[in-house]
Amino acid sequence: MKFLVVDDSQTMRRIVTNALKGIGYDDIIEAEDGKDAYAKLYIEKIDFIITDWNMPNMNGLEFTKAVRGGEEQYNSLPILMVTTRGMKEDVMEALQAKVNNYVVKPFTPQVLKEKIDLILKTL
Repeated sequence: MKFLVVDDSQTMRRIVTNALKGIGYDDIIEAEDGKDAYAKLYIEKIDFIITDWNMPNMNGLEFTKAVRGGEEQYNSLPILMVTTRGMKEDVMEALQAKVNNYVVKPFTPQVLKEKIDLILKTL
């Protein structure tokens, strides 16, 4: 399974990547913002997206809406939003944009694993 990790912070991408590797996922592509990530969707065969919300150029919410409103093959692509935005309104807005689940930073690798497993069970 190939993951696309999208975050403008290189440190945060490393944290997510290391957490994924720790739970057994080694096929990981990184992108520094939604625009970069959207371009990589057409180059790579992505199976799962983990994206931040707050990023320059194209934020995670805009990226999610672009993925969901784009090619039909991406309509069911799992998207996990991992962000510092923990307000109920933010969570609701992300869910309306059709993210599959939501994690508020900081998080543990166990929480990341649980959210990924939960999403994969519902597909």
